Amino acid sequence: MARDDIVPTALHQLPATSKTVHWGYFDPALAPALRVRSGDLIRAEAITHHAGDAPELMMDEPIQRLFREIPVADRRPGVHIMTGPIFVEGAKPGDMLEVRYLQMAPRVDYGSNLAASWGYLYQEFDARERVTIYGIDRRSNQASALYAYDFPGKYQVPGTITHCPECNRQPALEGVRVPMRPHLGTAGVAPNVPGRVSTIPPGRHGGNIDNWRIGAGSTMYYPVAVDGGLFSVGDPHISQGDGELSGTAIEASLNVLFQIILRKDFSFPSPLLESPDCWIVHGFDEDLNQAMRHAALDMLHLLTEHQHLSRNDAYSLMSVAADFGVTQVVDGRKGIHVRIARGIFPQPAGPERR
Repeated sequence: MARDDIVPTALHQLPATSKTVHWGYFDPALAPALRVRSGDLIRAEAITHHAGDAPELMMDEPIQRLFREIPVADRRPGVHIMTGPIFVEGAKPGDMLEVRYLQMAPRVDYGSNLAASWGYLYQEFDARERVTIYGIDRRSNQASALYAYDFPGKYQVPGTITHCPECNRQPALEGVRVPMRPHLGTAGVAPNVPGRVSTIPPGRHGGNIDNWRIGAGSTMYYPVAVDGGLFSVGDPHISQGDGELSGTAIEASLNVLFQIILRKDFSFPSPLLESPDCWIVHGFDEDLNQAMRHAALDMLHLLTEHQHLSRNDAYSLMSVAADFGVTQVVDGRKGIHVRIARGIFPQPAGPERR
């Protein structure tokens, strides 16, 4: 489905500053931080709101300034620092944004995992929150735990800065190495809803999908809801498992290179992921069963409308060849993803190339 005739015309730099980020929300009335044309490349800074879990390791001076300059009262109603929005010339409601993620590089060599109050098994751990700090080995592309500490109270203020030299550090996961999978937990377009929309729940606009496969080498398709699309990126991770069980991934700032292409030749009802070997469709709902149903119906749409199978054939194929998984269970609106290999079709699965 990806267009193979697009040549980049410009490379834009989008640093994360108090003037180019919005903390905790999408908003169709937000002024663009950047305007681009279809095919342009953007190198953007995506900053984790968990940098304060180990400020001496995860915060350089520009990140410190960002945390100082954005008031706590303006970090609402969600929690994620979003870089953007990016206005795409000519994008109109009903179009699609094809976003090719090309590079995702850690900004610093450290990340944080919080076992949070919104984690799936929070009550099983005596309602305590715990932070584990990881170090990155870029040569082996692995992360390992450096230490852990019990968070004092509840993590309620986005961007809380913990003075860990004063906390009780403990060893953690000695000898264990975790493969790095840098990706964006949250990215998407502005919904056509007045006012601020929280970054926490995922939806048709994208948002907090928390699928670790949205990394370098993948392409996402987002349905445009407002003029220009108003695309933003944030919530960077260096690793996460399906489910995101404790409430967070390894949260770590990333430098992200991506290309945005405006597509007017097809539509799709939800965020669609294209990887080198498969298609992944997403479904969301507060009820995991309903999220499963939404994902199944949208995969049915992909197979019938874009691969031209009959509904009966598509239903059979989904049962024997599609893999359903739980993306996350901790964002209020839960996520299901369904994967189908592109190589099983006589031509590439998905909307036809133009």
